[in-house]
Amino acid sequence: MQGLIQGFYQRVDRQITGWMAKHGLTILRWSLGIIFLWFGALKFFPHTSAAEGIAARTIELLTFGALSPRVSVVLLALWECLIGIGLLVGIGMRFTLLLLFVQMMGTITPLLFFPAETFIRAPWVPTLEGQYIIKNLVLISAGIVLGATVRGGGLTVEASETQKL
Repeated sequence: MQGLIQGFYQRVDRQITGWMAKHGLTILRWSLGIIFLWFGALKFFPHTSAAEGIAARTIELLTFGALSPRVSVVLLALWECLIGIGLLVGIGMRFTLLLLFVQMMGTITPLLFFPAETFIRAPWVPTLEGQYIIKNLVLISAGIVLGATVRGGGLTVEASETQKL
């Protein structure tokens, strides 16, 4: 009886894992695309994005005041929407991921530029804005996973022989 249950478990596990390997990267790419498109689109409408103020101040510092806050937020909105569309359609992934990584570097800088706004007690107790920024580590990691597949690689259900060693 135990062998029968174990065999059933192995078959179900292999089917579920196979489905994840087959669809996981697409779901990850679409999820990232939705996030970037949605959050980017919000920035086109003043006072709808929680990140609008700190983003504008960060871009102002990074450009040495060359861009007004409104222009910088609109450019950021365009940038994020371009990333989102690139991820959703899956075309030009190298360029899309380059845009994502450059944008992510910019999103981390408020932790350095505005520690009083991003931390209650630096560096261990982030404010809500700080948490919003720190969660971008997951977006960066997702971009790295997608970047690992731009040469046609993918996920597999079983470890290769070299991985087993």
